[in-house]
Amino acid sequence: MRYTIVVTGATGFAGSHVIEALMQLNHQDIDVVAACRDRRKLLPQFSGEVREGDLNDSDYLDRVLTGADIVCHCAAWSTLYGKAALSQKLFLEPSLALIDKALEWRVKRFVFISSASVAAPRHSHEALSPGIKRRYWPHLDHLIDIENAMRDNAQRGMSMVCLRMGVFVGKRYSLGLLPVLLPRLKTRLWPWLSGGHGSLPLVAGPDVAQAMIRAALAPNLQVFESINIAGPEVPSHRQVIDYICANYAYPKPRYSLPFAVAQPLATLLEWLHKPLQREPLMTRSLLHWLRETRINNDKAAQLLGYQPEIHWKQAVDEQIQQMQAQGFTTMPLSQPVSARNLGNEQDTPGGANR
Repeated sequence: MRYTIVVTGATGFAGSHVIEALMQLNHQDIDVVAACRDRRKLLPQFSGEVREGDLNDSDYLDRVLTGADIVCHCAAWSTLYGKAALSQKLFLEPSLALIDKALEWRVKRFVFISSASVAAPRHSHEALSPGIKRRYWPHLDHLIDIENAMRDNAQRGMSMVCLRMGVFVGKRYSLGLLPVLLPRLKTRLWPWLSGGHGSLPLVAGPDVAQAMIRAALAPNLQVFESINIAGPEVPSHRQVIDYICANYAYPKPRYSLPFAVAQPLATLLEWLHKPLQREPLMTRSLLHWLRETRINNDKAAQLLGYQPEIHWKQAVDEQIQQMQAQGFTTMPLSQPVSARNLGNEQDTPGGANR
């Protein structure tokens, strides 16, 4: 049977790795469609069909879904702190509209990238557990809204697969743990969180792509399925930071805070920095992101045959070396915003729906 797979956000971190993996798969019964805002940012070796446009455009949704059997929804506008209105306009609303249109076009399967952080920490090991909204992190709340929309529509003829990912790391990633953590380590004010003993389920781009493709093609899944995805080894916070400090000359944290103390401190820092319009050293969203999740790949291996291959040290090296080559100094806690997405005529670098 022949499948047409549409990959949204084809120029972003997840999407570009999915496109790359599909090209390497070279499956004769799969046609790949790259959906993106700017074809010039696609991997140069991609030779498949390109459908260029913006997911905020309702006409584009019809064009991008024409003939689609499977949608791998990798497009996102991400923020790790604040920006609720932008996150709703540039991520939540187009994602919900994409689900509705995919149902209209009778797409067979919709695969979505979520986060292991959406669940309560004590229940995150069970990927089908409902997400718990945190008003201090709009992007997380919008992930939960999209998951709930998938649950609510799962009986309408389209298989829905939600992949709750660990923490992204690796090449071609510009917003994530390392761009946020490294400048904070330099200040010598970032603490060990609970002694650095919590786990940090890093997952590299090729493994994200493997999970997405396996979820897109796996037979006999439930009408709604949710699956945790991590790398081949889950290190502790301390292992990751020790490795970075030893190999890239960053200073280690000098003190430790339990999460129970760090949480009110982060609330205070947010309040103090708000009138200054500056991003605080610590936010409740960053703390929540780094809380223990205890996820593993058991369910992914059983249902999808998922076997991650990229060790977290390799992924950390690839991302830091790329950041150094690009002259990285600091990174805001949200993606750049395209002027075109805000309704202006001119465009600026850094797309919203990648």
